[in-house]
Amino acid sequence: MTKRDFDAVVVGSGPNGLAAAITLQQAGLSVLLLEGKDTVGGGLRTAELTLPGFRHDVGSAIHPLAAESPFFKTLPLAAHGLEFIYPPIAAAHPLDNSTAAVLEQSLEATAARLGADAPAYQHLLAPVVNDWEKLAPAILGPLRLAQHPVALARFGLKGLLPAQLLANLHLKTPEARALWAGMAAHAQLPLTKVTTSAIALVLLALGHRRGWPLPKGGSQAIATALTAHFIALGGKVETGFQVKSLRQLPSAHAVLLDVTPRQLLTIAGQQLSGLYQWQLRRYRYGMGVFKIDWALAKPIPFTNPDCRRAGTVHLGNTLEEIAAAEQQTWDGQHPERPFVLLAQQSLFDTTRAPAGQHTAWAYCHVPHGSTRDMTAAIEQQVERYAPGFRERILARHTLNTAQMQAYNPNYIGGDINGGVLDIGQLFTRPVLRLSPYRTSAKGLYLCSSSTPPGGGVHGMCGYHAARRALKDVFGKSVELPDMVPLVQ
Repeated sequence: MTKRDFDAVVVGSGPNGLAAAITLQQAGLSVLLLEGKDTVGGGLRTAELTLPGFRHDVGSAIHPLAAESPFFKTLPLAAHGLEFIYPPIAAAHPLDNSTAAVLEQSLEATAARLGADAPAYQHLLAPVVNDWEKLAPAILGPLRLAQHPVALARFGLKGLLPAQLLANLHLKTPEARALWAGMAAHAQLPLTKVTTSAIALVLLALGHRRGWPLPKGGSQAIATALTAHFIALGGKVETGFQVKSLRQLPSAHAVLLDVTPRQLLTIAGQQLSGLYQWQLRRYRYGMGVFKIDWALAKPIPFTNPDCRRAGTVHLGNTLEEIAAAEQQTWDGQHPERPFVLLAQQSLFDTTRAPAGQHTAWAYCHVPHGSTRDMTAAIEQQVERYAPGFRERILARHTLNTAQMQAYNPNYIGGDINGGVLDIGQLFTRPVLRLSPYRTSAKGLYLCSSSTPPGGGVHGMCGYHAARRALKDVFGKSVELPDMVPLVQ
C-alpha cells in the first residue's frame, strides 16, 4: 500500500467510534481517533450540570447493553477502572392503584409478582433469556444468515409483532401490560408499530440475565475505559478537532465516520455517488427527547417501596396511557401526561452527589425537533407517584431537542437512536446495501448508530464497520465467538 499518515482515521468518539478504533488497532493498524468536543464519549459523558458535587449523566445513564455487549465483554475494561453497579431492582413501573410491576434479575420472581400473567410472562421471556448467547450476534449485527436459525425464528415470531398487539394476545393484568409497554416504549415508536415487541423482549431479557447496571462515577467511565484501552494498544486520540470535510483529515487507507447520514452528506457529499446521496437524504429521523436532571436534597419519595430500590423507574401508568402518549408524540403532539423514563443513580452510587443528597435523571419523548419546555409535565408525572418530590429539588438542568443536538450532533432533532428504528430502517439503515457500513466511496465507512443494530451503548455498530473495513481494505478477517463471517 502507498504510505499514509495513518492506516485508519475514526471520526467521533461515541461508543461506536471507540469500538471501531479499538477493533482496528487490535488488528495491528495505526489508528487516529478524532473528537470534536474537548472530551471523548459522545453520549457517554458525565458533568456537574446543576450544582457543585452533583454529577449527572449528560446522555445515556443505564447500560444493560454495555454490560452484555459481545464486543465490550472481550475487553479488559475493568482493568481501566470501569465498575458496573447493579441495583437490586433493575426497573420498576408504578401504577395509580399503588401497585408496581418490577423487573428483577430472577425471571421466576418477576413473573410471580404478575399474578395471573405469570405463566404467560415466563412463556414470552424464558426462550429469549435462555437463548441470548445464540441470539445476540444476530440481534446486535447486520442482516445475514443466522448460525442459530431456530432460536432466531422463535424470537422473530414474537419480536416482529407490535407491542400492543402482543400484549392484547398474551397479557391481562394491568401490571404485566404496563411493564411490557414501558419496555417497548424505549423504541421511540407507537406501540402499534411492528418490531416494538423486539425492543421489549431484549430489554427484559437483559434484566433477567444480569440486570440493568450503572457505571460507578457516571457514564463517562465507560468512555474513559474504552479510550484508555485504545491508547494502551497504541492508538492516538485528538480532541477539539471538529471535522466538517474529509479534506481536513490526515491521509489514511480507511476513514470511519461515527456520524448520521445528515453529517455524512456534509462531510463527504462530493465523494459520494448521486444515487447514494439520494438514498441518504431519504433517511428518516424519529421522535426527540426532552431531558431533565435534578439535584435533590433527599431521595425521590416514591409511594411504592419497590420504586425506591430500582435504578430505573418508568412513569406512565397503564399500557393504554403509554400507547396513547407515544402515538400522540409520533403524530407531532405533546401529551399532557408523557411517558417518562427516570434513573436514580445516586441511590446506589455515592460518588454522584454530596453526602446525604441525591441526583435524578429523566426524559420524555417529544415530537422531532420540538423545543417545548416539558419540565412541568415531567415533574407532574414524578409527583404523581412521589408526592412531595418538588419540595426536594435543589436545582434542575434541562435540554430540549435543539440543545441535545448541540451537545451531540448525532442527536438530530433530539433523536437519540440515530434514526427511526422501524421495520423500514431496522436492518437497512442507513440505506439498502449488501453492507450497510460501506459508503459509495472507496475506503469510507459509516460506523454510527445509523447502521445496524442501531441505538444503544453496545459498540456493535463500530465493531461491525471496522471488521468490514479490515476485510475490504487490509484483507484481514476479525471475528468474535459465534459471529458469522462477513459476506464478500
